[in-house]
Amino acid sequence: MSQALQYIFAGITVGSIYAIVAIGFNLIYNTTGIINFAQGEFVMLGGMVAVTLTAFLPLPLAVAGAVVIVMLCGGAVELLFFRRLRNPNAMQMIVITIGLSILVREAALHVWDEKVRSLPYFTGDEISSVKIFGAGISPQVFWVLGTVVVAVIVLHCFLHFSIVGKAMRACASNPSASMLAGINISSLRTFTFMVSAGLGALGGCVMSPICATQYDMGTNLAIKGFAAAILGGLGNHMGALAAGLLVGLAEKCSVYYLPAAYQDAVSFAILLLVLVVRPHGLFGSKSAAVLRD
Repeated sequence: MSQALQYIFAGITVGSIYAIVAIGFNLIYNTTGIINFAQGEFVMLGGMVAVTLTAFLPLPLAVAGAVVIVMLCGGAVELLFFRRLRNPNAMQMIVITIGLSILVREAALHVWDEKVRSLPYFTGDEISSVKIFGAGISPQVFWVLGTVVVAVIVLHCFLHFSIVGKAMRACASNPSASMLAGINISSLRTFTFMVSAGLGALGGCVMSPICATQYDMGTNLAIKGFAAAILGGLGNHMGALAAGLLVGLAEKCSVYYLPAAYQDAVSFAILLLVLVVRPHGLFGSKSAAVLRD
């Protein structure tokens, strides 16, 4: 029982990280229609920048500074690589974001080298744990879970009750009508990239004490986060949360029956199965899928 719970807790932890990346995918897609495969690099940058800043600042200020810096990087990405495009197709967008991912990863390699780094635990340390029915769970896991839950709630309230959030939803629904209504679509897209990058950076900071941070971690996170976004229904934040947890649980619980090398195969087998049965995802609507097509 305790061993099974340990796998479940590990699955919830990594699933929460995938959910953060998936929410970043959804946020940009909802406003711009872009699938940003560089989202995982924002997570990596958040952890790396925070580790660097801890040499000069207390941990809370280092985390806040990392989020702000990565937000500025996200805004710069939109201004430099997407603002000037005119009616780009989906393939162009995918190629650009993949190229950005490679560029950021190589730049991180030159800045921080290949060493694995990590932030100190926000509370407790690596040997302290909370015992639940014989299974231990690190206090840092609660920071990860809290970050995901708060992010989902804040984003939901922001998108549905704030003027800027409603403008973002309008832009996603009908860009032409939004422009005629006086909404500055270009500024909204830059703002969306900044928020998505900041969210990814925050996720990178809270996961760093558990999973450590390395220059090449972004690619795997982007793939798993994209899988969670598709499973949950692209554009659905609550669905991304549930699907991220599902992917994480599937990975870690599979170790109970299969070698650890099969973790990725299990999660993507579930993705393929869901896409065959429900192409619009577990929690997505058919109307949304038709609209995307």
